Amino acid sequence: MGIVAIRGAITVDENTQEAIKNATVELFQEVMSQNKLQTEDVLYINFSATKDITKVYPAKFIRTELGISTIPMMCYQEMGVEGSLQMCLRLLIVVNTINDKYKVKHVYLKGAKVLRPDIANS
Repeated sequence: MGIVAIRGAITVDENTQEAIKNATVELFQEVMSQNKLQTEDVLYINFSATKDITKVYPAKFIRTELGISTIPMMCYQEMGVEGSLQMCLRLLIVVNTINDKYKVKHVYLKGAKVLRPDIANS
């Protein structure tokens, strides 16, 4: 086994708890699915959000909606860079996996596809 970091991002439709919940759950489930991961593979998750996402911490929904309370999670605010993508939620999942690190599938959904056009459609 090796330790691998997997990136993902998604845009949030609006700054509401419901929209943040939907985006968080969709992104997490897609990263887990595309990389064929189990909850026990995950060491920790870091979430970051642009400064316009303020209603709730995304990690809350991994615990409350998916019932996962054993994974350490932290939430951060992104730097406010001029001209950067707004309403964007990002995550970094660090896992123990037997998968080759070059076969990892980073996941960019909705408007966040512009962040990584080289892999967004793969």
